[in-house]
Amino acid sequence: MATSTTVLVSSFPPFPTLALSVPDDTTLENLHAILLARYRFLPPTADLRLSPVSGSRAADETTTTLATLIGPRDDGGDDVDHHPLVSLRLVPRMRGGKGGFGSQLRAAGGRMSSQKTSNNDSCRDLSGRRLSTIKEAKKIAEYLEQEPARKKAAAEAQRAKLEALERKLGMEGGAESSSAGRKHRFDDTEYLEQNRELVDNVKSAVTAGLLKKRKKAKTDHSGSKPKQDGLKAPLVDTAAVSA
Repeated sequence: MATSTTVLVSSFPPFPTLALSVPDDTTLENLHAILLARYRFLPPTADLRLSPVSGSRAADETTTTLATLIGPRDDGGDDVDHHPLVSLRLVPRMRGGKGGFGSQLRAAGGRMSSQKTSNNDSCRDLSGRRLSTIKEAKKIAEYLEQEPARKKAAAEAQRAKLEALERKLGMEGGAESSSAGRKHRFDDTEYLEQNRELVDNVKSAVTAGLLKKRKKAKTDHSGSKPKQDGLKAPLVDTAAVSA
């Protein structure tokens, strides 16, 4: 025989705590329907769930009864009307995935803290120099030490480029490929003689022009000198001045 059970339901704001008396063979699903029928201010939605205040949540609301939540009880043969009390919690269902977002945040925070670097460039050493200045000096010293190696590598790259170009020209030249990359002696004596005479003629012409210009300037200077000597200062009567 089913007995009456007092149910105390703690709802969520802004709704108050609800109390009702129902048979102990009432399932949680039926209790949910009774609550919606009796308290019309509750939201009529299926996203509300009933669960015990303490302990694990009910596995299946369609089969879990209040008697299952109360457990076995011993009346001791007492005829006194006994109404057990069941405390439930009415909470809305939360939509989402399987969870684990907190662990993902902690893992991301750990990665960020591990990648965080400390910047002490503004600090100074015992000599008063900034650490950033010391680092720059070390970089410059390393750069100067590696300068010969860089020059050598650049020279090797340039030589390899020239050799590749010579090989390419030799391949395009066909029969002249054997002479590609070799030094040749220029033996055209007639061209060399004409070139030397041309240079000598240019030098002679320039020298003659300079001498002529210098001679003309000297002649002009000597011609203007007598005129300057002919200009004499006027005589002044010293007696008149003293009087």
